[in-house]
Formats: sequence, structure tokens, C-alpha cells
Amino acid sequence: MVTIRTERLVLRRWRPSDIEPFLVLNNDPRVLEFLPGPLDRERCEAFVARAEATFDARGFGRWAVEVRADGDSSTAECIGFVGIDAPAIETAFTPCVEIGWRLSAEHWGRGYATEAARAALAFGFETVGLEEIVSFTVPANLRSRAVMERIGMQRDLEGDFDHPSLPSGHPLRAHVLYRARP
Repeated sequence: MVTIRTERLVLRRWRPSDIEPFLVLNNDPRVLEFLPGPLDRERCEAFVARAEATFDARGFGRWAVEVRADGDSSTAECIGFVGIDAPAIETAFTPCVEIGWRLSAEHWGRGYATEAARAALAFGFETVGLEEIVSFTVPANLRSRAVMERIGMQRDLEGDFDHPSLPSGHPLRAHVLYRARP
């Protein structure tokens, strides 16, 4: 079982009790600003099941994130996810491993995404032995782009792309690509 502890956070495997807070954050308009739409309970459960299957198959994936409490962390609430995974899209830069995150809006502005993403990136390079990790988002998502830059990722101007899962003309179709190497 892969658990990562940082100064303030725990990145851990998913629990059934994580579904409810994950459902709430995936229906918060602030969180959805740069996502194609909300996730209902069934899609949240499918996300968690895929994350767990990825851990079982590859030894890495998207961890549930909780804020560290003194003592027992088994009762701490999930505030979102951070992790590395192979995206299920076909583009010029796939196959690849992507780092991504989604935290509840109540936990933004505290450096949690950066702290957790640094730990996930280090795990990908140092433990898994990956040669490159990418990240992507819509150009207007300045908060996520700032996290990418704070964790040392570099913008690949030649790699910007239209997300193949979104139809032509969709306002979130254009994406910027960032890359990191050890």
C-alpha cells in the first residue's frame, strides 16, 4: 500500500468514506470552472475504482489527499486527489504519465496542491523511475498552471493541443502542455 506523508498532508489509497466528500467537491461550481461538468455518485465511484485498479496494476495512481492531523489519520476527510496516471486520450504526446490534482475549494490557497504534487512527482521519478511526467489544462486555469510551474514543470509551447474528448468549439477544448523530467 503506497502512502506518502508530507509536512501537512497524507496521500493515500481511497476509502469508501471518501466518496461523499469527493462527490461534494466534484459538484462545486468553483471546482468545475475548468472541467467539462460535474460528477454524479456513480461517476465518482467509478473514478475511485479506476484509481484503485491503477494502483493495483502499476503501483502508482491518483491518491486521495487528507490534511494531516495529530495522531490517527484514519478519520481524516478526503479533500481531493493528487497523483500520476496514464491519461486515456490519444494525442501527439501519448502514451505518457500525467500528474493531476483536484482539491476542494475550501482548501485552495494554502499550498496543498503544490505540496502534494511535488511529492507525487518525486514518487514518479524516484520510486517508479519515470523519465517524464506531463500535465495539461486549459490556458485560463492560472491556478493549476502556477502549480505546474512551482513544481518545476516547463511549458511545451509546441505541445499545446485540442482535448480530443471535447467537441470542436467547446470553450475548454484548447489545452496547454507542461513537461517535467528528473
